[in-house]
Amino acid sequence: MAEAYIIDAVRTPRSTGKPGKSAYTSLHPQNLAAGVLAALKERNNINTAEVDDVIWGTSAQFDKQGGDLGRMAALDAGYDVKASGVTLDRFCGSGLTATNLAAAEIMSGMEDLVISGGTELMSFITQHQIDQAAAGIKRGSLGDNARLQARHPQSNQGVAADAIAALEGITREELDAFSLESQRRAGRAIAGGYFSKSLIPVYDLEGKLLLDHDEHPRPNTAAADLAALKPSFAKFLDAPADESGATFGQLITSRYPGLNIVPVHHAGSSSGVVDGAAALLLASGAYAEKQGWKPRARIIATANMGDDPTLMLNAPVPAARKVLARARLKLSDIDLFEVNEAFAVVVEKFIRDLGIDRERINVNGGAIALGHPVGATGAILIGTALDELERRGLKRALITMCAAGGMAPAVIIERV
Repeated sequence: MAEAYIIDAVRTPRSTGKPGKSAYTSLHPQNLAAGVLAALKERNNINTAEVDDVIWGTSAQFDKQGGDLGRMAALDAGYDVKASGVTLDRFCGSGLTATNLAAAEIMSGMEDLVISGGTELMSFITQHQIDQAAAGIKRGSLGDNARLQARHPQSNQGVAADAIAALEGITREELDAFSLESQRRAGRAIAGGYFSKSLIPVYDLEGKLLLDHDEHPRPNTAAADLAALKPSFAKFLDAPADESGATFGQLITSRYPGLNIVPVHHAGSSSGVVDGAAALLLASGAYAEKQGWKPRARIIATANMGDDPTLMLNAPVPAARKVLARARLKLSDIDLFEVNEAFAVVVEKFIRDLGIDRERINVNGGAIALGHPVGATGAILIGTALDELERRGLKRALITMCAAGGMAPAVIIERV
């Protein structure tokens, strides 16, 4: 089997995802994606006529984010028309899945040069589009999927996060402490320039600088600031979830009778809503050697895992176990872990279930501090892990993240 190597990784700064307030408001999503593709081309002198595929992750594929961003962004970036492209949706896991599929194409021997990545402009996604995305999952005005909800009730993600905290006996104080540390670590990483290798500035179509730094982090956050925040998902707990009249809380307690769901997550312990894009350049060993490229890492193993759709967020632990088994490695063989901070409880449970040393996981903060541009986040996390392996002179990293529907993709990379 051929080896799949990571040659380079780039990402945009993460801008606020509030409508009308994003630094990227003037850009089409494909313009933002084109920026990271152009950066890869320039940094590595890519002959884009030889790019076999651009595999892209975008979750909300509506309106501006529809129409196969992978292909359109490559054209917008000035790539040769021979560079094909495809766009996929595994919800939050889209960017990570795009990279795993790119690696699989190379490892199978079918392709030699593939770019993976993702884009999400959360700032333009409306409630109507959120409803459209849920039409295949939940009952509602845009679709009536009563049979699926009867088999696998699917609630609000924040309510599911609160339910997991209740099931695991994890307190708000513990989640706030985790979230505070995410802010502290992100602040330290930014001050130390740890993201500078992959971070590229974003310009508008006239060449004016739009953004050159992450906007979401609040490194001066104090414990008292978090303690003062009201739970974000209390309003959903007893609110009707769909036309059946069942509340979001009842959808979960129908599967977990007697569970007392106490709202504990808030804006400071949930992932930030941001805009962003990221891309990774992958190649076979033979192609990299021909181009004179020095690979930065190789893909050791990939895995996908499904779990309970009702709790929705618990698949990262079994995904990690599965990818470790695929790689024939132990937890102790992994130097760094990146687990997306969709909600504080996701990573807190991961740490507790697997007995992870807290100094080895999300060492530069995570989405609570930095934000979660859904379709792009997986690609960002791989690049972040790779940069940190190199900075510390370490060997392996495991990256995983929860995704709606109760899923998690995972990958293990090894520094070359």
